[in-house]
Amino acid sequence: MTRPIQPLDLSTLTRLGAGLRRPERVAVTAGGEIFVSHAPAEGAVGVAKIAADGRVSVIEARDGPLDLLPNGWSMDPEGGFLLANLGDSGGVWRLGADGACTPVLTTIEGLAMPPVNFVHRAEDGVLWISVSTWRVPRDRALHRDVADGFVIRMDAADRPETARIVADGLGYANEVKVDPTGGSLYVNETMARRLSRYPITGTGLGPRETVVDYIDGIIPDGFEFDAEGGIWCASVMSNRLIRVLPDGHQTLMLDDSDPDEVAAGMSHWREGMFSRADLNIGAGRPFGNIASVTFGGPDLKTLYLGSLFGEALLVAPSPVAGAEPPHWRFPART
Repeated sequence: MTRPIQPLDLSTLTRLGAGLRRPERVAVTAGGEIFVSHAPAEGAVGVAKIAADGRVSVIEARDGPLDLLPNGWSMDPEGGFLLANLGDSGGVWRLGADGACTPVLTTIEGLAMPPVNFVHRAEDGVLWISVSTWRVPRDRALHRDVADGFVIRMDAADRPETARIVADGLGYANEVKVDPTGGSLYVNETMARRLSRYPITGTGLGPRETVVDYIDGIIPDGFEFDAEGGIWCASVMSNRLIRVLPDGHQTLMLDDSDPDEVAAGMSHWREGMFSRADLNIGAGRPFGNIASVTFGGPDLKTLYLGSLFGEALLVAPSPVAGAEPPHWRFPART
């Protein structure tokens, strides 16, 4: 049974890690390991590991594309990371524990892969890959009336010949995940400002269903399932975290925004004038433009928030446990 819960207290938030660069995606295992995206600057690019005492080490990509920009990624059981490359060269890449970076998928239906937003490795090993747009540069898709995002299904990380587009016409496809039952695929559509769901039918998908049209001020990015049927969504621009119930009710759980700036951004969205500047208005605030949410801790009742501009993770106790993600019981990667 899904029950309503009270908003979180901002005073309970702490920070973990230091010197992170674009910690957009976070993954936590039952063994307590914490991994986060690490973007290029004057040093390593790859995936950072945060120790219990906050120390950060980086699994640095030694090969791969020169413009590698890890965005949404998944862990594989062999100790690697399946990276969505948001750089212009696009594609999906595997980062090994030794730093080797090798291609997983670089073309789709005869065309070069655009920048990739997210790679989700489901319990059965199937990869679900979201691409926000075909447009170049991709900022041309930051418009409420653009809907050329799509989702790819691939049988396994070593089966590129099985990759095919199974859903398209999405309004800037963002994070994509199979739900805990294994029966549906959920997709956040950032510019359409909605959460969509597809029934999984064999090797394909059924028709799209709208789970919820997000409340005003929400520009959805990452999301996560909890153990009681709720879905938590991180909103870029407004630095807000909401929880969606199965009946569509939305509860604002955290808020670190300037209401006037958010109102202006939403006005630009409605008028078809939304831009990267609007998307980034939350960058200078304490939350650093949150982009993802995940659960961890020994009882899956600790929230971790990733961001586009923060240098640390935000951490808070949760009143409800998260659902176990596919990588929860993977072997330690020390």
